[in-house]
Amino acid sequence: MKNKKIILLFAILLIIIFVVGFFSIKFVKNKKENELKNEYVPEQEISDEQLRETIVSLYFPDKETNMLKPEARLVNVKELMQSPYNVLVELLINGPKNDKLKGIIPENTKLLNSSLEGECLTLDFSSELLNYNKEDSKGKDNLINSIVNTVTELNEVNKVKILINGQTNEDFKDEYVRK
Repeated sequence: MKNKKIILLFAILLIIIFVVGFFSIKFVKNKKENELKNEYVPEQEISDEQLRETIVSLYFPDKETNMLKPEARLVNVKELMQSPYNVLVELLINGPKNDKLKGIIPENTKLLNSSLEGECLTLDFSSELLNYNKEDSKGKDNLINSIVNTVTELNEVNKVKILINGQTNEDFKDEYVRK
């Protein structure tokens, strides 16, 4: 008699465990389905124009500390794909949009040519590049690092050589790497 009671209690306990487990699993599944139904829906659709833009980092000196700081810019992907080096350098020439940063490339400087050989990007500038602020002890370094840090954001570029009017110049005779 005692064994029958134990077996009966055990059977009832087993049934309760199965029923509770079944409903627990069903509850968790319903909760997950509801979470999937409540996905984030943007207030507006992403336009074709927004799909064609990407973010690039340009480096400019800070007005207060004179240390290079990145400035993020949205750039049209089509333009970037056609001539990435020219686009990035032209953005540097145009200067920062942030009021706390200052332009580093001298006025009227033009990029005459750009070419990639292996992992070294050669940038040929007009002679106006030599009008950088020579009185500033960091002027030349900031100019070089601004250009190098910006174009080495592209995976294929690891070194930069700077030419002036197609010629090597004493001020920029080295190949530069990112610092």
